[in-house]
Amino acid sequence: MLIAALPTGPLNANCYVLAPAPGGACVIVDPGQGAAPQVAKALAEHDLTPAAILLTHGHFDHVWSAAELCGLHRVPVHLHEADRGLLTEPAAGVDAGFAAQLQMLLGPGPHPEPELLAGVTDGQTLTLGGMEFTVEHTPGHTPGSVVYLTRTGDGVQVMFAGDLVFAGSIGRTDFPGGDGEAMNASLARSVLGRDDHTQILPGHGPATTVERERATNPYLRGVAG
Repeated sequence: MLIAALPTGPLNANCYVLAPAPGGACVIVDPGQGAAPQVAKALAEHDLTPAAILLTHGHFDHVWSAAELCGLHRVPVHLHEADRGLLTEPAAGVDAGFAAQLQMLLGPGPHPEPELLAGVTDGQTLTLGGMEFTVEHTPGHTPGSVVYLTRTGDGVQVMFAGDLVFAGSIGRTDFPGGDGEAMNASLARSVLGRDDHTQILPGHGPATTVERERATNPYLRGVAG
């Protein structure tokens, strides 16, 4: 499997482009602010054609380029319904101080939704670009946070984790819609409940594994009890 990680925007949010192999269909995960030029470069480099866009949650640094790429490539954008409002009103997902900065940066809104918007639900299976993805609803960072799980050609499970878990940390729960208890339940189910060999591709920072986070992540130690 081909996976290109593209850090984008001032918060270095990870956008991913993945495909079974070069020269075919691909899926784009979390195209945030400024992602479109990097995505275009990756598509050209690997001769890829987008089949869909997957959004792990609705925060602007993960979704800002989704509408642009949807319009350009005419592909569906998948997002949990609970985070849909953040597409048009990104400032609603952050605290008051950050909201003022966002409105200066992005404009006051409301902003347009992607034209081809599709909801996702817990346990749903999506077949996109020759790959199969399982959706797990992981509220806590936002009400509509999800992770997407797929497998490489040699059977290794890969989790596109958004802001659920990072190398050595977890997503914050102090923004509007955040919920610490829900976050702990999501971490217990979707991280601690996974096989150690599962590869975690987070929304920020380097890739990691369930095994590494189980052993070293202080927040997960607290969840584990």
